[in-house]
Amino acid sequence: MVDIFSKKEGPRREDVAAKRIISENRQTIHRLADQISNGGFSRSRAAMAKAKEAPKPQGLSIHLLGGTGKAVDPEPVFKISLNGRVVIMDANSGKQLVFLGEMRRKDSQKYFALATKKNGFLSPLDDETQDRLRDLDGVILETGEIEDKFSDVMKDRLGL
Repeated sequence: MVDIFSKKEGPRREDVAAKRIISENRQTIHRLADQISNGGFSRSRAAMAKAKEAPKPQGLSIHLLGGTGKAVDPEPVFKISLNGRVVIMDANSGKQLVFLGEMRRKDSQKYFALATKKNGFLSPLDDETQDRLRDLDGVILETGEIEDKFSDVMKDRLGL
């Protein structure tokens, strides 16, 4: 846009004439712009007009995730994840219920570190669970067979 300053008040005579010619020939100008742009001019104007419209609700879509919507009691299961986290999780939702600790490595030996303040965990286990699992803290797991037995002992002590 160009601002034109003149000593005369109001628009100049030439500007008024140019605006009138453009408004009288708007259809021809639009048709030529469409012809040159292969219809792109009209498509862009329609897209701009559609973008300026307020969104209109077209009815409600209600999506129930997780089945029937009834509250399902959690089904706790013991799990050692691939990244070494030892947890009790809900079998229905896959959410973690209790963090028990993690598998760590020291001098190429894999061992279990119980979730306690002593082991550097910010939110340690409750006292009752710690008492049940205290003697498993630091257990070295050399083979997959020992890890399986470790899992069985954990499940037994936690009542799973």
